[in-house]
Amino acid sequence: MMTDEKPIRVLIAKPGLDGHDRGAKVVALALRDAGMEVIYTGLHRTVEEIVAAAVQEDVDVIGLSILSGAHLPICEKLFTKMRDAGIADKPVIVGGNIPVRDHPALRALGVAGVFATSSELGAIADAVKKTARTN
Repeated sequence: MMTDEKPIRVLIAKPGLDGHDRGAKVVALALRDAGMEVIYTGLHRTVEEIVAAAVQEDVDVIGLSILSGAHLPICEKLFTKMRDAGIADKPVIVGGNIPVRDHPALRALGVAGVFATSSELGAIADAVKKTARTN
């Protein structure tokens, strides 16, 4: 069956000094397998590089993979830079080693979804689809 609906475009980014990206690559493949177009930025990206890539690639959703524990300051800076770039309407999801106690603070910043390292890939894909369609 043919459809004219364009695929959801997702940017997967590894901000900061975090040097482990296996999980980000696995999630990127799962999203691709779920029919999305995925742009992976690679390791050690600055917030500025992530925002620039999101603008250039005209993505529907920005996904951050953070294992370093710096999720709150990274997300604070990301939302500031997104506002500066005029893309504050793009939903952001965050995955990685994110303590449950930090989920409310991330949501208060504007994060649309938070996923632990143990999250099921299908649940992540479903959440990305839902997030992209509601924005």
